[in-house]
Amino acid sequence: REAALQTARESRSPMGRVLMQGIEVMYQDRETLETVLVHAVEEEVRELSRYLQTLATVANIAPLLGLLGTVIGMIKAFMVIQEMGGKVNAGVLAGGIWEAMLTTALGLAVALPAMVAHSYLSARVDRYEARLQTGTVGFIKRLASLREN
Repeated sequence: REAALQTARESRSPMGRVLMQGIEVMYQDRETLETVLVHAVEEEVRELSRYLQTLATVANIAPLLGLLGTVIGMIKAFMVIQEMGGKVNAGVLAGGIWEAMLTTALGLAVALPAMVAHSYLSARVDRYEARLQTGTVGFIKRLASLREN
């Protein structure tokens, strides 16, 4: 037990930390062992995904900020039209329209990579969680076979 505990401690990986907690209670009843392992996996997944919500928020807010800039740019363009009494050439309107289009583009330029990164990282966390769960099931099975012998 001590050698396994030392190996798990030295691995410094999420699986090592999960197994370390399982090894610490391996001689207790199966329900306690399973509860500890489930909690350890959830803790590791929570740690691995701690910034995903922030990334999702950035991806969701960026297009809205771009839209806000678009609205502000269009308001400026219409204010110019009003100030000039409706007799405006395209060059005078270009500033407000340019600002509107730029903010839209910037909002999308931030949102699209953030959405891709969020999707990619969420999938990686999901795969890692599956590997942690598979490892803990293997640990429980191995422990059960050792108890039988």
